Amino acid sequence: QVQLVESGGGLVQAGGSLRLSCAASGRTFSNYAMGWFRQAPGKEREFIAAISRSGGSTYYVPSVKGRFTISKDNVKNTVYLQMNSLKPEDTAVYYCAANDRGLYSYPAQYTYWGQGTQVTVSP
Repeated sequence: QVQLVESGGGLVQAGGSLRLSCAASGRTFSNYAMGWFRQAPGKEREFIAAISRSGGSTYYVPSVKGRFTISKDNVKNTVYLQMNSLKPEDTAVYYCAANDRGLYSYPAQYTYWGQGTQVTVSP
């Protein structure tokens, strides 16, 4: 069983930055690919980024590519999402998720989920 806990969310002005963290339990963290999702009010959960088991491969949706960076520290059992040049439309609850298959982009393809952390970007 894998437990995921997100942190680092908060309120920031447009153009600012935040760094989200996702701490995972378990000694086999390196065996899991990780993804970041977000869900804004009234919208469905949206995939934004994923990283491979080793952390050597990443994938981003076009709306965040160049602004967000996903990384993975298998020693600290933590996944990060560095968010720069934030926009009001980035406002959402951000979730990390894990699977033992690969770089999936759909919520149903992930087995384990965190509880989410709120990110609010003011104009």
